[in-house]
Amino acid sequence: MDLKQLEYFVRVAELGSFTRASIALDIAQPALSRQIRLLEVELRQNLLTRNGRGALPTEAGKLLLKHGRGILHQVEVAREELGAARGALAGRVSIGLPPSLSKLITVPLTRAFRQQLPLAQLTLTEGFSVLMHEGLRVGNLDMAVLYNSERSPELDITTLHTEELVLISPRTSLKAGAAKKGRAGKRQPISLAEVAELPLILPSRPNAFRILIESEMITIGRKPQITLEVDGLNAILSLVKEGMGHAVLPSYTLSNVDDPAPFLLRSIHSPRIMSELMLARSSRRASTDTQKMAVEVVKSVVVEAIKPYA
Repeated sequence: MDLKQLEYFVRVAELGSFTRASIALDIAQPALSRQIRLLEVELRQNLLTRNGRGALPTEAGKLLLKHGRGILHQVEVAREELGAARGALAGRVSIGLPPSLSKLITVPLTRAFRQQLPLAQLTLTEGFSVLMHEGLRVGNLDMAVLYNSERSPELDITTLHTEELVLISPRTSLKAGAAKKGRAGKRQPISLAEVAELPLILPSRPNAFRILIESEMITIGRKPQITLEVDGLNAILSLVKEGMGHAVLPSYTLSNVDDPAPFLLRSIHSPRIMSELMLARSSRRASTDTQKMAVEVVKSVVVEAIKPYA
């Protein structure tokens, strides 16, 4: 199997179009189509379904796409290690970030990366824990920032920060004048039993926050009153803002909104809901010097970014 053919196939499958892929790869479309066809002949499988709207991977194509991404990533790692042998910290580093943290650290992380690893290429991917676990497994991600990840032989995990989840409510539930414009309002702490009585907007399982909240409520013999299941941070905050319910998230998630004034924060007690923020890497693949340096960059940037919210 030719690596160039594999790269061509992955790009077509990802972009869903021979036309777009030919532009991205800077190759004539007939030549691109010919290389994909040669790959299909070699593998004795139809890898793409071609139609008037583009090209979609077949079941065999989806399987090759999953393996192909990992193979191409490992080729990049090999090139990086060869470059490191010449004394240069270069190559690609792919990092997965959770939506609740992405907006807060994307800019400072990119800035720090360029300062400390100017010859390396940074790829940031936003996603929930399940998708990032899969990315680590197949080799699409070098490392990922996760919440409450289970320890396993497949992952090398470092705890970055232990944080408290808070109740995020619409400002309308606060008496007039209690919150100032430009800042999220605050009220007296609320017990977890009282939170269980509120209509909550939570992500669907197996989201890490959802599992943690349910587990803590079980310890006091309660369960959450879920009014909506929403798998999107911005959507959750928008619904809270409109008075559709309450959310239970880290306080720094409000960094994702331009104006935190419409929101009210309350700490939760009896018990508090404590969440671990972790950095995970695959223990089955050796880290390059560039990746090891990137780990230190991520650690410092994440801790510094969330410090004001602690």
